[in-house]
Amino acid sequence: MYRDHLTVVPASVVAVLAMGAPVNGLIRADATIEQYRGRLQELVMSQSDIVARAEAEKRELTVEEKKQLDDAAAEFERLEGEIERRERLVAQTQRLITPQPRQAAPEPIPGDDGDSEPTQVAPPRNAVPALSAARQVVPRVAGNGGFRSFGDFAQAVRMSSRKEHPIVDTRLQAAAATSITQEAVGQDGGFLVPPDFLADITRLVLAEDALISLCNPLTTGRNSITAPVDETTQWGTGGIKAYWEGEAAAITQSKIALKNVTVRLNKLAALVPVTEEMLEDAPGLDSYLRTKAPEAIDWSISDALVWGTGVGMPLGLMQSPALVTQAAEGGQTADTINATNISKMYARMPARSRRTAVWLINPDAEPQLPQMTIGNQPVYLPPGGLADAPLGRLLGRPVIPHQVCATVGDLGDLIFIDFRQYMAAVKAGGVRLQVSIHLWFDQDLQAFKFTIRIAGQPWWSAPMSPRAGTMTQSPFVTLAAR
Repeated sequence: MYRDHLTVVPASVVAVLAMGAPVNGLIRADATIEQYRGRLQELVMSQSDIVARAEAEKRELTVEEKKQLDDAAAEFERLEGEIERRERLVAQTQRLITPQPRQAAPEPIPGDDGDSEPTQVAPPRNAVPALSAARQVVPRVAGNGGFRSFGDFAQAVRMSSRKEHPIVDTRLQAAAATSITQEAVGQDGGFLVPPDFLADITRLVLAEDALISLCNPLTTGRNSITAPVDETTQWGTGGIKAYWEGEAAAITQSKIALKNVTVRLNKLAALVPVTEEMLEDAPGLDSYLRTKAPEAIDWSISDALVWGTGVGMPLGLMQSPALVTQAAEGGQTADTINATNISKMYARMPARSRRTAVWLINPDAEPQLPQMTIGNQPVYLPPGGLADAPLGRLLGRPVIPHQVCATVGDLGDLIFIDFRQYMAAVKAGGVRLQVSIHLWFDQDLQAFKFTIRIAGQPWWSAPMSPRAGTMTQSPFVTLAAR
């Protein structure tokens, strides 16, 4: 009568125990895997730091740095092999000790045309149950993770996270995060987007017309970046100097004058709730998420590069102590820009920055540009052929109409800037996308979260004083209110 209370041990486990195999010891190999993964993260960060340091100093990698990168890459490959072998061992052990329930047949997939890999896949008979808390080890899939589109990926996430009868797509398991404890359990934290889709999002945010792309941003694996800055001039009193010396006279010494500039990366995020109804329309979701969220991130970054306060966000050029404001002309009509304004702003730009500087202008002020002349020479030239399209040129430099500029007549409606003199840093990995069902679980909404870590501030801390004269110069020039 006590038979009903006995636990039946699977024959496979009995066989293993009979051979004296330490099953618990095999399972504890999982802790070593996590240690190896932590080491992998350290190796990636160390390599990123080496490259970022060389880029910040605008030089090539040294022989020692190349050796360090090669050694780190070799260790990374070796540890990946160790992780793969131990994961295989853990998976085999888990299958031995986990009772296998009867598997239900998969539900039909609405709208599946049968020409490609099904989105919902029932687990095989020897797989760990989808709702089990045990770790599931699935080989990672490169590229787009086997998904036809971003919408196809989101649809698979929804089906695997249903309240009743979830169907876990094996492609999702292959795309799941591996650096957290919930790596194979979507219900515990969602799934990360496959690599190819992530690259598409990054290209949208860091596109050629995004202002941050003009800064030549640095990449760092840490949450802050420090770079040496030399703000001395050849005619000033500090820094390295050269002196004319007489025969047999002691050479006058000079000393390097550097200071460190440290910026801390800030997090920019877009949280997008999506209804169950929208998730059923994969093409619609694909179009929505690929445009709206990146556009919002791009706008916030560009706006911060110009107007940011430096508190919880980058320090914008309009808030910089290095900003030079060119006064309006006496008697100048309100809400106008004239050729004299342009020529004086151009003169405030250091000569070495004029090759890379650009004009930012409010689109409402753009119609005034073709009317400007100096003598009988036009100040503004519209796009001439494929080389200039789609931007015109103002005194030879590109004109970018942008909504970050202020209203016509206000301070900041016209800006002349060399973005190469603005330090911008982006966390290695660029934009991250995470998906979760838990935030609005009771409303049948899924949360798609886009995040990026970014920092920025002008390299210059003050305008440059001239050797002779009174007109200061800066790579950040704007026109005063009129």
